[in-house]
Amino acid sequence: MPQSDDERLVALAARFERDDPRFTQALRTGRPVRPREYRRARAWWTVGIALAVLATGVVVADGLLIATGLILAGIGAQLFDPHRTRPGGRTRPPR
Repeated sequence: MPQSDDERLVALAARFERDDPRFTQALRTGRPVRPREYRRARAWWTVGIALAVLATGVVVADGLLIATGLILAGIGAQLFDPHRTRPGGRTRPPR
């Protein structure tokens, strides 16, 4: 039996509320914010810090700082993926 449009809309609203409560609350108040997939400030900060640590490691010639900078750069690059695995093991399906 096909679902009615109202049931699908309620299910969609519940999924949005579960996935990104900040976005849905902002839509209710009439002041929308970017969805979680497009908030990348943390990724940019991580990449910036990684480059600073990497450059410091190259200047000081310290292998541990170079390795730390490379690992942080990898973590920062992973944060740019909007379909990454969520905490708790849930993954977001591609659109």
